[in-house]
Amino acid sequence: MTASPTPLPPGDRLTVVPLTIHSGFASPRDQRDLMERPFFSLSKSLRQAPILYRSAGVEVQVYALPEYGMASIWDADILIWAASHLVDAQNRGFEPSRRLRFTPYQLLTQVGRSTGAQDYRRLKAALVRLQSTVIRTNIRHGDHWRRQQFSWINEWDERVTRSGRAEGMEFVLPDWFYRGVIDHNLILKIDPAYFRLTGGIERWLYRVARKHAGHQAGGWLFEAAHLHVKSGSLARLSDFSLDLRGIARRQPLPGYHLQMERVDRREWLRITPGRASTQSVDKHVNGIGRSGANPIGLSGAEVSGDRAQATAATPSPARNSVSLNLESNIDSNSVETWLPVDKKASASVFSKPSSSTLASKMVTERTK
Repeated sequence: MTASPTPLPPGDRLTVVPLTIHSGFASPRDQRDLMERPFFSLSKSLRQAPILYRSAGVEVQVYALPEYGMASIWDADILIWAASHLVDAQNRGFEPSRRLRFTPYQLLTQVGRSTGAQDYRRLKAALVRLQSTVIRTNIRHGDHWRRQQFSWINEWDERVTRSGRAEGMEFVLPDWFYRGVIDHNLILKIDPAYFRLTGGIERWLYRVARKHAGHQAGGWLFEAAHLHVKSGSLARLSDFSLDLRGIARRQPLPGYHLQMERVDRREWLRITPGRASTQSVDKHVNGIGRSGANPIGLSGAEVSGDRAQATAATPSPARNSVSLNLESNIDSNSVETWLPVDKKASASVFSKPSSSTLASKMVTERTK
């Protein structure tokens, strides 16, 4: 007698009631935890090296499947879009859900992307990276748990016509991210002009500014070395500082003014609130991060900050004194460490996931 196979349990996509996105524009909102810690690659080139970050008892580890690379800060636009519509649904009296059903056109246009065939392919590649990237953290881990492990997307699905045209998509968010969104104390509005920022460090700096400086008249002051650790960038500190100086010269961040200062041979970045943009996302920006493609530029230009520089720039003149703003986030000014990638993960309270565990995260794209 041959035993019948045990049926596999259905995935979240089949057991969670979907929230269908019908509305157009939803006010952009970002999740606080993602705004102040290094959860994403800041480069559009493929990143395989993990992020190993520890600060004041908080740990974040991010691992990439080598084939796809780590999810980038451009891929994170999908999470911002999801958070925005979840909050919008709650505000309208609808029941939120971890499972979102939408059309690719809706998502792409609302984060300032074009809607050509290549943009649809980039969207699917971004979903693959979001699902294959593995995160381990003890942030919001609960009273009886030490850590959580998850990916940015549990699973995703695409519905196509007989001709192959994408008709609709849906994905399921991890519980950790979902709980951080439906708690409105953990959500902040962001300027729609954020989606027009072209550089990885620029985008990351805006999120840091919005999280820490907020609307405080005095703004916030960061040491460049502190920001370097906080970003998880693979660039050298000297190159990262060069990027900061270039960004401070261009002033690209909507709603914030940046100024480099130098005290006792140490560089600082002062972020103060300015006039926020009120414009919608009416100008297309670069496509969702293409890991494995050519990088957008070199460190010191407008973009990623993952490359070395041959020359340095001179910072602005020194000021007599520097005082830290300690009002809104004690952790932001505490001693931090970002473990180099050549250190063993055993130096942390976590261990590196096995290759088989990472491989199990590979996405299987379904068509109907």
